[in-house]
Amino acid sequence: MTGSTENTRQRRRGDTRQRIQDVALELFAEQGYEKTSLREIAERLDVTKAALYYHFKTKEEIIVSLFEDLTKPIEDLIEWGGRQPHTVETKREILRRYGAALWEAEPLFRFMQENQATVRDLSIGEIFKNRMLGMRRIIIDPDAALTDQVRCISALFTLHAGMFAVRDLEGDPEDKRAAVLEVAIDLVVQAHGGVG
Repeated sequence: MTGSTENTRQRRRGDTRQRIQDVALELFAEQGYEKTSLREIAERLDVTKAALYYHFKTKEEIIVSLFEDLTKPIEDLIEWGGRQPHTVETKREILRRYGAALWEAEPLFRFMQENQATVRDLSIGEIFKNRMLGMRRIIIDPDAALTDQVRCISALFTLHAGMFAVRDLEGDPEDKRAAVLEVAIDLVVQAHGGVG
């Protein structure tokens, strides 16, 4: 088999995997995680259960793979941020990148918000908690006053809550995202004495 043929097969497998993830997330949003079966996912995709099993054996495998794929930029950001100086400008950049990664993964985070009990039971709950702790470590100065540490934590939660809280507000989605980011950055700047 030539390299080109193998690359084409891998790309098709990747496309199928992506389609399964998208359809599963769609069904989980419509019906809930617990009420969605692998059979329903296969039917919506118009594939056999065996074809679905080739990629994923359980619903949890689908969610974990989605979580890993969509939050990889966050993991990379934590690694990058850990190597940077703890300046206000670095933290601004971290918030910008983190906000963009969250908005990109919005359907997954909507699922997580709407299925909190399920998420706690799945391995992604622990992974997400660890990533949040990683973000917290790079955004907070441990020697800062408690109120300034709370401001930095609040900046992270502003980005998370902002995905959902501004959905029903009037305005362009990009303007809403920019407003949420501005508030998060303001909190970090305040935590650094308003200098930034």
